[in-house]
Amino acid sequence: MAYKRIFAIVMDSVGIGEAPDAADFDDVGADTLGHVGEFYAGDLALPNLGKLGLSNIRPGKPIQGVPVADQAIGAFGKMREVSAGKDSMDGHWEMMGLPVRKPLSTFPNGFPEEIIKKLEDFSGRHVIVNKPYSGTDVIHDYGEQQMKTGELIVYTSGDSVLQIAAHEDVISVKELYKICEYARSLVNGPEWTIGRIIARPYVGPDKDHFTRTANRHDFSLEPIGETDMDRLKAAGLDVIGVGKINDIFSGHGITKGYHNESNMDGMDHVDEVMASDFHGFCFTNLVDFDAMYGHRRNPKGFGQALMDFDQRLTKVLANLKDDDLLMITADHGNDPGYRGTDHTREFVPLLAYSPSMKHANQSLGIRPTFADMGATVLENFGVQGNSEGTSFLSEVSNGETVK
Repeated sequence: MAYKRIFAIVMDSVGIGEAPDAADFDDVGADTLGHVGEFYAGDLALPNLGKLGLSNIRPGKPIQGVPVADQAIGAFGKMREVSAGKDSMDGHWEMMGLPVRKPLSTFPNGFPEEIIKKLEDFSGRHVIVNKPYSGTDVIHDYGEQQMKTGELIVYTSGDSVLQIAAHEDVISVKELYKICEYARSLVNGPEWTIGRIIARPYVGPDKDHFTRTANRHDFSLEPIGETDMDRLKAAGLDVIGVGKINDIFSGHGITKGYHNESNMDGMDHVDEVMASDFHGFCFTNLVDFDAMYGHRRNPKGFGQALMDFDQRLTKVLANLKDDDLLMITADHGNDPGYRGTDHTREFVPLLAYSPSMKHANQSLGIRPTFADMGATVLENFGVQGNSEGTSFLSEVSNGETVK
């Protein structure tokens, strides 16, 4: 077969300009990478992403600080989302051949009383807030009250999410997870179908020092159909999930999983997996871009996280074997230079590289769906898909025959 191992790294929320349907999401003008580059005014140093072809994706409007490579070492393009939402679950599911074409439930005015009452009865705790809110702002504004009363901070965003925040010293992580598991059972349809229930534990002595912890846990909707990861696993291949991949797919189609404490911890896991002998697909999500900087509208932190990731790519690129393929992409945008605090509907970058790639400096163009990535992985391993997406394996091939 073409490659023995494929590594896909999702830079969570690193979009590359408004999608054609951005107006439908009130996201016209969103441009995550573009606005981060503008903030740094040419000082955004991303040499590895640059030589892979990041600015070659849109040569007429390169990312400031990231020159267009005369000869990119890999293949480059961008992907458009067809799913009805712009949440992480929608994006990752679509990458794995399961687009979410029916909109999930959102709650711009807060959750119905029926849901709140059931949460209160189950937990024995009163619910406060119950409206769209920034995750960091909500613990700043209500965290001290929650510590005194033991209430549950319940909030949402523009996505299909129900989030519950609680101080770890007041409500244990174990109890918070139990409450979130119950909340998950309430919103699996048909009346309400929510993509993710998110446990948001935090610590700290007061509102000026509260921080959310790595004990966040996503209780995702069970995949509504078979994914490309299920197909790979059924074919006897290794499927390794790094970061919140396990949460997003509710453990389906994964043979081994790693929990990330941070982007850098996630890259440590990538290095560990690269050093191991496995045959199959490693799917990684790095969430700090989104959770730490995108939602907080912090372009400085976002850019620093990109530069830190780029530095880690030095080792990854050096350790890639001839029968390895690396793909780097994103699941949506979260423009720190844009209004609001929600995800933004954008194209996502697509970079692919192998030391043995037959044709370098290759444009993959505009892919019409994220599912093209999963279709490529399946074709590489000779696994039958469901006709979602079109493989670009021939454009990133090392010339070996798929068996």
